[in-house]
Amino acid sequence: MDFNKLIARAKAILTTPKTEWPVIAGESTTVPDLYKNYIAILAAIPAVVGFVKGSLIGYSAFGVNVRVPVGAGLTAAILGYVLSLALVYVMALIIDALAPTFGGQKNQVQALKAVGYSYTASWVANVGLIVPWIGFLIALAGGIYAIYLLYLGLPATMKAPPEKAAGYTVVSILAAIVLGWILSLVVAGVVGTNAMMGGAAISGAGGQVSIDGNSPAGQLDAWSKKMEAAGKQMEAAQKSGDAAAQSKALGAVIAAAGGGEPVEALAPDVLKPFVPETLAGLKRTDFSAERNGALGMQVSEARATYSDGGDRRVELEVTDMGSAKGLMALAGWAALDSQKETDHGYEKTYKQDGRLVHEEWNGQDKHGEYAVVVGERFSVKARGNADSIDQLKAAVAGIDLGGLEALKTQGVKKS
Repeated sequence: MDFNKLIARAKAILTTPKTEWPVIAGESTTVPDLYKNYIAILAAIPAVVGFVKGSLIGYSAFGVNVRVPVGAGLTAAILGYVLSLALVYVMALIIDALAPTFGGQKNQVQALKAVGYSYTASWVANVGLIVPWIGFLIALAGGIYAIYLLYLGLPATMKAPPEKAAGYTVVSILAAIVLGWILSLVVAGVVGTNAMMGGAAISGAGGQVSIDGNSPAGQLDAWSKKMEAAGKQMEAAQKSGDAAAQSKALGAVIAAAGGGEPVEALAPDVLKPFVPETLAGLKRTDFSAERNGALGMQVSEARATYSDGGDRRVELEVTDMGSAKGLMALAGWAALDSQKETDHGYEKTYKQDGRLVHEEWNGQDKHGEYAVVVGERFSVKARGNADSIDQLKAAVAGIDLGGLEALKTQGVKKS
């Protein structure tokens, strides 16, 4: 296994997909080699991250950190990993079978290339799940970009006419959603991802594809161009041997992955005023704020717990995603809208007044969660015990959301 070659391929498919797909299509390989040298390694990322998050870091709620037992976590990780490898193969079979329907050519190896390399974005983005709540946006954005990669790759690998690539992609993704749902049931997890890729105006003249710049597909195309430019900057820096240039180029790649310019997350002291001493009639009992960074990406977070000394307890989190703010915009482009109901409550995600909103409520236990993304950069979330979800909504409304949104350009560095 040549890890340098694997890393180079992953970087190329993410940053320069339009030029990398023809190279991939022209390579001679086999199904076992694709698995051994690429798919089996990258597909392990979600399993490893899931285990680390669930069994080592844990999930925090109401001031309590809950960890999945190591044995159960390992079992779920291994089972999920094995089933994900099978999912990739089944998806390749479906894409291969659909090829003639969309004017393409059946070829099982090429179909596996299309699936395996497209999934790169989703596998890599799963690292973001370690980040509280907003991590799902990073994973979602990776899934959306994977759809776009498949859309670009089908004409090269399966020889589908460009004008039929959108339909080919949509049908393939529908199959992936169904298979993914079945997979989630098998590993006793429920994951819902609704992504819409629309607004592509496609013409077959000269094999060119025209995309509406204001559509989700157009936004993805613009994102791809930023990634391509950042990738070229990184390549030039590596050739120069200049350590400073390489560091700057890495920051550009991270910023491009986040969908925009490099961003320095707000200092903890700047977030502190948005965590008041009282909230929804409750007194603040503890407070913490920190800023962390890795690989050129920073995240700041302020947390506080409010209580009446009895049963009422609310936890507030205000998070600045820094350079990942562009991924929030990408989630908005995806027209995310989902709702799930149970006998005792509900969970839903939607957009309201241009802001992404997520709410959960359990009427039996009288606890829930209400979160809103502000300025496509900040997350404000309240969770805890209440008489109704309206009390948690009122708690978030009591935060100076306008003042927080006014800071959305602070720390943004023009590239």
